Amino acid sequence: MKFNFSPELRDTDFPVQEWFKSFNQVIDSSATGFFRVTDRSELLQSCKEIHEKFKHKKTFVQIGIGGSSLGPEMLISALQKNDVHFEFINNIDPDRIHDQLSKINLKESLFYVVSKSGGTAETMSGFAIVTNLLLENGVAESELKNYFVFATDPIKSELLNLGNELDVHCLEVPSNVGGRFSVLTPVGLLPALFAGIDCDKLLKGANDLKPKLLDENLSENILLQTACWLMDLKNKGRNQTVMMPYSSKLRDLGFWFVQLWAESLGKKKSLTGEDVFEGLTPIPGYGATDQHSQVQLFMEGPHDKVMIMLQVEKFDNDYSLQNKLNSPRLQKLAPHNLSDLMEAEFIGSLMALKEQERPYLHLQVPRNNEESMGAMILFFESLTAIMGSALKINPFDQPGVELGKIYAFARLDERNT
Repeated sequence: MKFNFSPELRDTDFPVQEWFKSFNQVIDSSATGFFRVTDRSELLQSCKEIHEKFKHKKTFVQIGIGGSSLGPEMLISALQKNDVHFEFINNIDPDRIHDQLSKINLKESLFYVVSKSGGTAETMSGFAIVTNLLLENGVAESELKNYFVFATDPIKSELLNLGNELDVHCLEVPSNVGGRFSVLTPVGLLPALFAGIDCDKLLKGANDLKPKLLDENLSENILLQTACWLMDLKNKGRNQTVMMPYSSKLRDLGFWFVQLWAESLGKKKSLTGEDVFEGLTPIPGYGATDQHSQVQLFMEGPHDKVMIMLQVEKFDNDYSLQNKLNSPRLQKLAPHNLSDLMEAEFIGSLMALKEQERPYLHLQVPRNNEESMGAMILFFESLTAIMGSALKINPFDQPGVELGKIYAFARLDERNT
């Protein structure tokens, strides 16, 4: 990955040594496993064994919500290499679920139920619906193990207990890896294997980046550079972060980033318990499409945004725009390939942003492949962690989510009375 900052990095008085020390303490802690989980080869091996058993399945249905779906969706849309059909039951909209289940052959499908806690209401609802449909279609309860795989906490989980009761294979979601950080665990690795993605290369991409993230020459450490740049801009009122890959296949990277950034950094309390109402608001976009949509706001709206402009240097496919049609605009395009137009629009956007004094991070990856994806995942997870240190909040909890759940279950209890 290559990084270019506009405006350029400047000297600041941020306590970078303290941030770096805190980051190392986080990744070395037994309570926080996202950085080291890529070294646990047995997790991928367990997924390969499940894939070998069920590789005849024509449809893969992942039942999960939030981090149990967004990361896998990103991997599939960016990197799928075969014709396995994927569905993600990632919400509790009855009409949408009906549409999804109506167009698949249940008996040719594998259903992957993912819930770290093992009791996520939305996920368990999806599991109940699919189970009922299978039973209605003549599948015996003793045969459910041929249609389901679970992923959950290996120590304490309702789903783990249910898996043992039904003899359903249970893959591990490590206890010390939160859902939004879990894409490089079996949560994302199993669907990736079914999509023909090389997961060894995916993990290699993450591991190869680690020396740069841990570079003790702090003036060259890309992680600290990015954190300092973001904090400097935040102090000037730039508190919104736009993730804008110029690639349709990387569009879902933006949605994955939104959860990672929002749920980790949006906090009421500081580490010392004070009310701070902290956070950086993420906005997903993608080019060149959003040049005809959100870019008007990004260029001329409030000076409160930072752009992460992601460029794929070389596409795997291309199209010549050569033509003999009688149109001045078509003839102007004729000497070029489609990738030339994408590159020109990307660079044109950077130049316009600079002219309008809109800050951006130009992030380049050589190709949209497993190695690049693994590196990007670990970089943004690590950036999120170190931004937690910079903002003096805990990026690994989500207390604001729990209150709504309490009211939701109270509402259900009222309906039962």
